[in-house]
Amino acid sequence: MSGRARRRGPAPVPPPAPAFRTRTPGELRRARRPRAHACWDHLYAAPLWPLHGANLGTLLRTCDAVGACLAVPRFPWVPEALERGNTLRRPACVHWTGDPVGWLERQRERGLRVVGVELADEAVRLADLPAAREPTVMVLGH
Repeated sequence: MSGRARRRGPAPVPPPAPAFRTRTPGELRRARRPRAHACWDHLYAAPLWPLHGANLGTLLRTCDAVGACLAVPRFPWVPEALERGNTLRRPACVHWTGDPVGWLERQRERGLRVVGVELADEAVRLADLPAAREPTVMVLGH
């Protein structure tokens, strides 16, 4: 032999590549939730001081996808900001806070955990935080 080991038997067969299957619009429709989920009172995304003209509708869609509620202040322009980017066909869970600071105090009194989320250089990445294991309010922004 010339230093190479001889293989015995047939060469190994690689596993088959996964088959991609597209779904029809009807299949997608049937797979969707039949109605909006009820308030689970577990996770709140709270942009309590949003800038005028913010796109809150996209955030509302994200909250609906993960089962979170959206807590927003009663500013006159907020309903229009919720509509912008919102493509949900059913109502989502929106809590109107009135006074943002008072609302946060009431949530803490109820025993909810309050976490501040902000884009800053030394901030902990949101993806690095563990999942909320207790009812939690994520205060977004400054």
